[in-house]
Amino acid sequence: MGIIRRSFCMLAAAAVLTGFGLSAPALAENLKVAIVLPGVKTDKSFNQAGYEGVEHAAKELGLEFAYSEKVAQPDQPEALADYARRGYSVVIGHGGEFQDSVAKVANRFPDTKFVVVNGTEPGGNVAIMSFDFPALGYVMGYVAGKVSETGKGGYIGAQKLKFYVDLGNGYAKGFKAARPDGEVLTAWTNDWDDVAKGKEAALNEISQGADVIFPSMDNAVVGSLQGVKEKGKKAIGIYYDAISNWPDTVIQSAIFDMRGALLTLLGEAKDGKLEGKAYIYGLETPTAARIGTYSAAVPAAVQSDAAAIIEKIKAGEIDVH
Repeated sequence: MGIIRRSFCMLAAAAVLTGFGLSAPALAENLKVAIVLPGVKTDKSFNQAGYEGVEHAAKELGLEFAYSEKVAQPDQPEALADYARRGYSVVIGHGGEFQDSVAKVANRFPDTKFVVVNGTEPGGNVAIMSFDFPALGYVMGYVAGKVSETGKGGYIGAQKLKFYVDLGNGYAKGFKAARPDGEVLTAWTNDWDDVAKGKEAALNEISQGADVIFPSMDNAVVGSLQGVKEKGKKAIGIYYDAISNWPDTVIQSAIFDMRGALLTLLGEAKDGKLEGKAYIYGLETPTAARIGTYSAAVPAAVQSDAAAIIEKIKAGEIDVH
């Protein structure tokens, strides 16, 4: 069961407890937001991005927020329901795996707005927030295809959730656009956080000839990048500008910026405008979805081509789906 913290951005006070209990009284005048994370908030990947996104929005908008981390799937419905019972106005399930859990509890709390990050089924008091994964995947695939020496790329996911399948498909399509004779190997680890499994998957793809690997898990991404680095190959980062931590390994990153996306979404909630619909952020909203910093391994001509491709995607001239 995860640790829960409450942060009062309008007060110099905070309470920290384990489990799902909270000790400090709620402030009725503040919008109260909670996020339930499947992993740890320090994974330098999906969970950290979500936590920092809500933290950033809370500071900018003057919200009260709480979080739970490392909440296993069987415990997710109770974690979500607990926040709703305690009067949190917006409760976020951070990951597509929360879709079923939210469906189980949303009807019981009609006055609570639920959000599923990377969800697939909005409606009623349930919104979904996600990104145009195929578009970013396509751009990353194009860059990878141009840099690849073997003509083989690799994609690694955890669970076959829709948006991660879409991301991999976009990556493969972009890779083939750059290298019509190329190939992308795909692996699913069935584990978001196991570093050893992430590394094993990367090493397996490298052994089959892949030399640009795109891992899209949570903490397990670290293992994949370790494997890529050890073998002297290249990788694509995800969620943040990963070249900052992997300067000799990452050639570009697909930045799904939870800070920008959640700030926009929670701004809607604060204004009372959050609806039970899909909020999808793509390359046309660079505060939420954009590419990162190029490695010197990517030629200037490829960078220019990628910039042109981005503009064509935004104009609807390239079908990335």
